[in-house]
Amino acid sequence: MATTATKLRRFLPLFPIFLCLFSLFIIPSHSSLDSFIYGGCSQIKYTPDSPYESNLNSLLTSLVNSATYAAYNKYSVTGSSPQDVVYGLYQCRGDLSMPDCATCVTRAVSQFGGLCPQTCGGALQLQGCFVKYDNSSFIGQEDKTVVMKKCGPSNGFDTDAMNRRDAVLGSLGSAGGLYRVGGAQDIQGVAQCVGDLSMGQCQDCLSEAIKRLKTECGGAVFGDMFLGKCYARYSTSGDHPYAARSGHAVVLRNLQVIFGQSSLI
Repeated sequence: MATTATKLRRFLPLFPIFLCLFSLFIIPSHSSLDSFIYGGCSQIKYTPDSPYESNLNSLLTSLVNSATYAAYNKYSVTGSSPQDVVYGLYQCRGDLSMPDCATCVTRAVSQFGGLCPQTCGGALQLQGCFVKYDNSSFIGQEDKTVVMKKCGPSNGFDTDAMNRRDAVLGSLGSAGGLYRVGGAQDIQGVAQCVGDLSMGQCQDCLSEAIKRLKTECGGAVFGDMFLGKCYARYSTSGDHPYAARSGHAVVLRNLQVIFGQSSLI
């Protein structure tokens, strides 16, 4: 049976990986759970066939296995030395069934070999799930860094629509739980935190994401705001936030922002 490392290498792309910079691909206009939103890699690389690689493969296997029965989980794998320790987690979207969650996490893990070859840290957000690993502990730490935002075209700043949009975002901000949905007539909203955050941390993160959506997307017909440990999204007039569209405003940050840096591409 092929090892996890072998399986991951099969997904190496035929084009070069440019440094450790953020790589965003234009995804199709559909709501596939495994379509790409953003990804990031650390600059530090591990040695092939090293204890760290073995521990990383073990951790990624644990994430995939766990996703068959839990929508969120975190793991750490220790080694004989501190530099061999690896931490990781995954978070599936709150409305997914377990089979869909498992499929999404499996797909995300399979992409790390191509997106982050031999890097000690990586993060990947697909439409249906988020997966992250690193050699430094990030579990339970709040992260309000903007890693991706997308705003649709303006709808002419329709006052009624924006009032409904603000009401939906307000309901997301005041609701409880890590996964929140809301709607008013033609407007839908969704927000979620990663499961390692406390409710207080989650509330703080979502408040920041919602505030940025309202101020930075203005009268856009849809908006996505992804921070390091949470996101908030809304759509109006049938423009669904889960569908990607080319030609709309997209602000991306260097992959390294996920690991503590903030330079823009």
